Amino acid sequence: MATRSLTRVLSMTERIGDSLGAYPEDLSTLFTKYIEHGKGMLQRHEILAEFEALTKGGDKDHLKNGAFGEVLMAAQEAIVLPPMVAMTVRPRPGVWGYIRVHVNDLSVESMNVTDYLKFKEQLIDGCDSNFTLELDFEPFNASFPRPTLSKSIGNGVEFLNKHLSSKLFNDKDSIFPLVDFLRNHNYKGTSIMLNVKIQSVSALESALRKAEEHLLSIPLDTPYSDFDAKFRDLGLEKGWGNTAKRVLESIHLLLDLLEAPDPCTFEKFLSIIPMVFNVVILAPHGYFAQANVLGYPDTGGQVVYILDQVRALENEMLLRIKQQGLDIVPKILVVTRLLPDAVGTTCCELVEPVEGTVHTNIIRIPFRTEEGILRKWISRFDVWPYLETYAEDCIKEVTKQLQAKPDLIIGNYSDGNLVASLMAHKLEVTQCTIAHALEKTKYPNSDLYWKKLDDHYHFSCQFTADLLAMNHADFIITSTYQEIAGSKNTVGQYESHIAFTMPGLYRVVHGINVFDPKFNIVSPGADMDIYFPYTEKEKRLVHLHPEIEELLYSQVDNTEHKFALADKTKPIIFSMARLDRVKNLTGLVELYGKNARLRELANLVIVCGDHGKESKDKEEQAELKKMFSLIEEHKLNGQIRWISAQMDRVRNGELYRVIADSGGVFVQPAFYGAFGLTVVESMTCGLPTFATVHGGPGEIIVNGVSGFHIDPYLGDKVSEILVNFFEKSKADPSHWKAISQGGLKRIYEKYTWKLYSERLLTLTTIYGFWKHVSNLERRETRRYLEMFYGLKYRPLADKVPLAVDAKPTTNGSA
Repeated sequence: MATRSLTRVLSMTERIGDSLGAYPEDLSTLFTKYIEHGKGMLQRHEILAEFEALTKGGDKDHLKNGAFGEVLMAAQEAIVLPPMVAMTVRPRPGVWGYIRVHVNDLSVESMNVTDYLKFKEQLIDGCDSNFTLELDFEPFNASFPRPTLSKSIGNGVEFLNKHLSSKLFNDKDSIFPLVDFLRNHNYKGTSIMLNVKIQSVSALESALRKAEEHLLSIPLDTPYSDFDAKFRDLGLEKGWGNTAKRVLESIHLLLDLLEAPDPCTFEKFLSIIPMVFNVVILAPHGYFAQANVLGYPDTGGQVVYILDQVRALENEMLLRIKQQGLDIVPKILVVTRLLPDAVGTTCCELVEPVEGTVHTNIIRIPFRTEEGILRKWISRFDVWPYLETYAEDCIKEVTKQLQAKPDLIIGNYSDGNLVASLMAHKLEVTQCTIAHALEKTKYPNSDLYWKKLDDHYHFSCQFTADLLAMNHADFIITSTYQEIAGSKNTVGQYESHIAFTMPGLYRVVHGINVFDPKFNIVSPGADMDIYFPYTEKEKRLVHLHPEIEELLYSQVDNTEHKFALADKTKPIIFSMARLDRVKNLTGLVELYGKNARLRELANLVIVCGDHGKESKDKEEQAELKKMFSLIEEHKLNGQIRWISAQMDRVRNGELYRVIADSGGVFVQPAFYGAFGLTVVESMTCGLPTFATVHGGPGEIIVNGVSGFHIDPYLGDKVSEILVNFFEKSKADPSHWKAISQGGLKRIYEKYTWKLYSERLLTLTTIYGFWKHVSNLERRETRRYLEMFYGLKYRPLADKVPLAVDAKPTTNGSA
């Protein structure tokens, strides 16, 4: 990886040098323009804007279409320190290079990552330390196999199986680690699949042949209990299947592997090994409950994701355990924070069974210090000083509840992933990381200017926690490719952690490698009991239609809805999200307000915020004020309906379908979306969907086939796309139906919880196996992480002020 990048950088340096020599006047003008911006950082769009201004007209095509233009189009940022300009160049996802141009003499040089980051640090006054801690994980992974093609990113398990299975199946003797793994595999001391009679590969093969012979002599529907004793004598235990047919299929898979191994067969066999019975899912921050919490601070899509996840996961675990012929009761524990001041929610209850499941509970553990239990909610940015003690408390409670160690620990977001890392490290169990959103990409330059932001956001703690968790995890799942490695022109969330600097704290020269086979794309879906197509009339919740009618069309202003729609016959442009700057609902209102034709064609309905109470979130307060201002400025009353955040998911599902009945659409206008759960929900209900091209939604939608891509930075263009769709659908209703059907087809192919849960359990089994038989557990890396945690994270967390509880009222609310 490092060698490939260096070779590429030298090539770029030479090409830029040749261009500077060939066109000195033009390029001197360009770099002088960059210098005129003064000391600071230029973003990609600023770099390209100056280049486009220079190359306007046909006489500059030699620059635009030549080697220099190709390199500059790959630039991501520029650091201007007159008379020098340094640039990061990203020719493709995951591959980075660094160059520096001296504008006075137009000389160019390549830079290594350390020199580039040092140069960047000069933007910060007073950052001239002779020593800065450098974080570098590359030496630990230098000998570890990984793919080199950008298209392979996110398909880690396929690559891992190909590489390691080729080593494992060199000959009959080399497969012994698999035999050893199966022989030692047990559940609470009870052997599964093999017992101690199997001591060698030849003994296993002999036992399998005898078992095959017996199975072929009995009816295929014979239950395992009928031949359990015979199999035990052969050295085989429960876990191969519940019937003769299923056991025979499992045995044939293993015999095929012994005869002619291949990665696909190996993955199939590993996926049937019963390994996952107890799962722990960490989600400490926010208000985590099943009702009346959506829209509360730090409480949104992650809660929905986990509740849908555990229902699908329990169903898949039960199915697999049954098919494997085992009498084991699985357990899933969702571990979140106990909030004694629960403000009308169930977040004060220690245990809450998850509806729609039998063996899944939410368990709540409080944040505590030596002073006692913290009663009130605190922001996700302020949780850091509590998490180490919280992890210890979680270990005690989880092992008590399960009466065993978990087989898998899944972390969610930065805080949950750090707690999962601490627990997995101590318990020595498989860890899965789900970021949902990495804050470093949501707040531009928050690494470089961390000191300015740290009093409020404590990014020094959060970015440190993210680095710890992503490097400690056995595997990482993301909803999209873009979450890992972005796209041709945008940097991925994980990719942004390859190299960065926090001046005065530490410098990351190799933070994560997006080609690492621990990365896997596993996309979630929507709960299909709640979100189903508007055309399924027999399932429609018609009893909810009167209250949905009131929600959309009543002429009353109250705490649930404001402003009124004058023309009920028009289709609806619908959007639903948290009220924050990134979600950009105010941007949608603005582009709608500016386009007279769009206002003629459709009404606008937005669901966000809470009209019934004053927000404590400063960002939400600002967006609230902006929303009212835009509605007043464009005189939108009569064409807009602003509904408070809706916490009833069942009614929300029917709301999507009622919007579809009107011939409406769903718009997700975020500046960036890590995934886009509302996009999946709306498409699952058959509602034509328009979603941001920035982030995950751009992957969910095939533009023009299953929905439409929009760029929220180009509001006029977005409104044109909407106008064109409504006009075309008005002239030809089949156009609306075609996009609706295209969306549903896309969902069924890629975005269902059934597919998700199957993949997650298979990944757990595969990574658990490889961790057992190889160096996949990366012991050296984990020792390095222990030191980083102790010497950097802990002192940073200690500096975060502890929260102070307000005096509780008699009803338990603050």
